[in-house]
Amino acid sequence: MRSFDWALYLLVFCVVVGTLFANENNADAPEPPPTSLESDGPTLPPPSILDEQILVQVDAPKDGIGTAFAVNNQGDWITARHVVDGCNSVGLLVAPDQYVPVERVTVDPDSDLALISTGRSPSSVRLALGKPLRIGDEGYHVGYPQGRPGEVATKLLSRSKLITRGRRDGAEPILAWAEIGRTQGLTGTLGGISGGPVFDKDGGVRGVIVAESPRRGRIYTAAPSSVEAFLTSLDVSTVDGPHESFTVHTYGPQSDNARRRLQVVKVACQVRP
Repeated sequence: MRSFDWALYLLVFCVVVGTLFANENNADAPEPPPTSLESDGPTLPPPSILDEQILVQVDAPKDGIGTAFAVNNQGDWITARHVVDGCNSVGLLVAPDQYVPVERVTVDPDSDLALISTGRSPSSVRLALGKPLRIGDEGYHVGYPQGRPGEVATKLLSRSKLITRGRRDGAEPILAWAEIGRTQGLTGTLGGISGGPVFDKDGGVRGVIVAESPRRGRIYTAAPSSVEAFLTSLDVSTVDGPHESFTVHTYGPQSDNARRRLQVVKVACQVRP
């Protein structure tokens, strides 16, 4: 889910139902994951008024970093809206100390999603937005937490609803993932990973990281239907790029490969005083 990321849009205020206001190439071996969740659970139920609600305060934009991923070879990248909304300039890191300026930013009025456009994108991800969701599905969240390459392994837990207040008011469906492991050396906040993809075990992207709750060990992603609707509304064509399987024991190298292919990149936002 800016380096900060408004602390990844957070330190998110988790609100239970009914209480709306209540390294570059870090091929370190992942830490062993716990086995408390089943990997092949029941189908994820449809959205419900009883879904957990996550309240996020949206403050004024400020300089920071996030993550984006390519969806085709024409220079279209998806990220989280809060990573780039209100920025005077946005750039994508494509080589050490080399940022490519973003030509256009298009935000989703209904979700925490944005499309950023450049001249080209070398290698796209493979989207898997239409696959059925099952409780316990593996998820691998890849990006630039704290501004450095990093990734987190999770299991799909439930549906939730993201409630935004402040600079932007809204409500949108999201998915909640329970953290089960990180690559070695990644501790503390995941600020900077917002806008990054969550890959499934087959290497397909299931959503976009939009928030975290460090205290509860949760990562939240935009619902696949929201991502699909946003791309459709903009008539963005997608292309399946190279992909590989992820496992709880090898997701560090797989994540490095996605960054090395520039499927997943760092986003820098600058806001003029």
